[in-house]
Amino acid sequence: MTNPYEAFIPLKHRTGIEPEHTFWEWENKRVHIARRRREAPVRVIVVHGLGTHSGALWPLVAAIEGADLAAIDLPKTPLYDDWLRLLESFISSEDDGRPLILIGAGTGGLLCAEAAHRTGLVAHVIATCLLNPSDQPTRRALFRFSPLTRLIQGRLRNREIPVTRVLNFSKISRSPALSKLCAADEFSGASKITWGFLASYVQHKAKLGAVPVTLMHPDHDLLTPVELSLRTLSRLKAPTDVVMLKDCGHFPIEEPGFTTMLETVTSVIARNS
Repeated sequence: MTNPYEAFIPLKHRTGIEPEHTFWEWENKRVHIARRRREAPVRVIVVHGLGTHSGALWPLVAAIEGADLAAIDLPKTPLYDDWLRLLESFISSEDDGRPLILIGAGTGGLLCAEAAHRTGLVAHVIATCLLNPSDQPTRRALFRFSPLTRLIQGRLRNREIPVTRVLNFSKISRSPALSKLCAADEFSGASKITWGFLASYVQHKAKLGAVPVTLMHPDHDLLTPVELSLRTLSRLKAPTDVVMLKDCGHFPIEEPGFTTMLETVTSVIARNS
């Protein structure tokens, strides 16, 4: 087992499948895409949020059946809006006529919902969270402090800060061992983010459309309580559905919620096939 995150997945759902590592060029950046290619009627793109990466999510992604899978690694960029532009470009570049489902983990949830609206190329969005960064209760829950929006233009905008000082990694998982792994991961908690990026994130005002959204939220999420996601969901004009992942923490690995998550994704794939 080469992926340390696989050890935390319920045994019956461990695939041991390694991704195909591919790369895509965007504005002079080499963007990593982990893939499991299939001749399937539906495509799925998985998008991580702040403080994680495709490798951490891959054991969950590999367990998804019935779709052509891709998990993108969002690179360091000056502003949060760059992530949105990048995801829009990737969605457009990958379009081959098949229905596309976006799955967003954590802060990637709202990123997917907005990219779906802006491209018009997405059939359905599935999110584990729908966090509105301009919502003050969300800021208080998510961050250890409130990033200052003026830092976007200030001299500190390019100064980096460890992600562990931004997010409370003790709340990432109900498993202390998994929380520790995430905090120590050089691509997760041990990575760094700029003040300017954080400031741009908290002042971002998402524009959302009518793409159907399924919120599958962990019911023991101590980092981002479900009430925060429901606040955002209630403002959507799109068809929505809520599925609670029983006994799961923010990083959803526990049963029976893990099986519920896979069943939910499979159901959405089937409806769009």
